[in-house]
Amino acid sequence: MTKLHGDCWVITDDAAGNQRQALALAEMLGLPIHHLQLEPRSPWSWLAPRLTAGAQLALSGAQRQQFAPPWPAVAIGCGRSSALYTRLLRPLSGRTCYTVQILDPRIDPAHWDTVIAPRHDQLQGANVLTPLGSLNPVDDAWLQDGREADPAFAELPRPRVGVLLGGPRKGITFDQAYIDALTGQLLARQRREGGSLLVLASRRTPPVLVERVREQLAGVPGLVWSGHDDGSNPYPGVLGWADRLVVTPDSVNMLSEACAVGCPVHTFVMGTLPDKIERFHRELRGAGRLHALDALAEAPRQPLRETAAIAAMLRERIEARQKR
Repeated sequence: MTKLHGDCWVITDDAAGNQRQALALAEMLGLPIHHLQLEPRSPWSWLAPRLTAGAQLALSGAQRQQFAPPWPAVAIGCGRSSALYTRLLRPLSGRTCYTVQILDPRIDPAHWDTVIAPRHDQLQGANVLTPLGSLNPVDDAWLQDGREADPAFAELPRPRVGVLLGGPRKGITFDQAYIDALTGQLLARQRREGGSLLVLASRRTPPVLVERVREQLAGVPGLVWSGHDDGSNPYPGVLGWADRLVVTPDSVNMLSEACAVGCPVHTFVMGTLPDKIERFHRELRGAGRLHALDALAEAPRQPLRETAAIAAMLRERIEARQKR
């Protein structure tokens, strides 16, 4: 394998999901990584990545010092704000920087060398790669590291059920009624089968709903984690030890990572889903990767692990550019 040269800028906002995707992809390229968290002020933040004039001046002084020559060999962005700056790097670098944008930038993808957008975005173009789900670092080594970080989970009664909570999203029911229905089904199955429940909230989960979960699941073996007040983040350990995973329907990232583990994955939907999210769920269900909360399901033949394949395709494209 030819060694790529130069360094790689990872450009994101502060959204954990965007950072996770871009960093997972960058790490597989094997280049030195510099993570830039760029957050332009309005109106650039509103109009990104369309409004390019003055975009460098839209950054804080510290961020302008980061976004300055020498330009990188590769830049990977994720999210609309980052798309503004990965777009700018093509002309600024005289096209020597290979630019990659993750997620649909909502303008012509030809402004970047490669755009990576999940299939349910329905984005097309000669330079567009379309994985089923989102990029992530989950593989056998990552899961083993998670098990080693939290060996005490091995002592919990089986089946160990990991429960990943997202948060409210336009068009998706995520309120107290939803949480009560979700925990009710989890408790009913735990009473029938035994086992433990390991519940992880995200930054988007409203605190009042986390407390509702704590109340409902009091006395059940396992844990409810919602932040550093509950100790260090056990997310890798929960995925590593889980016999089954339950994921709320709102998060493409969490569903993708759950499907990368290799155990059965379930979700609970109340009402309907927005069209784009429904397309994603439909593809997962059609591939036997996602099941109703009360379904008896077997593990899929192969985990959904797309990041390495996307990184390999990207590496070929970057190598071709660097050989010119």
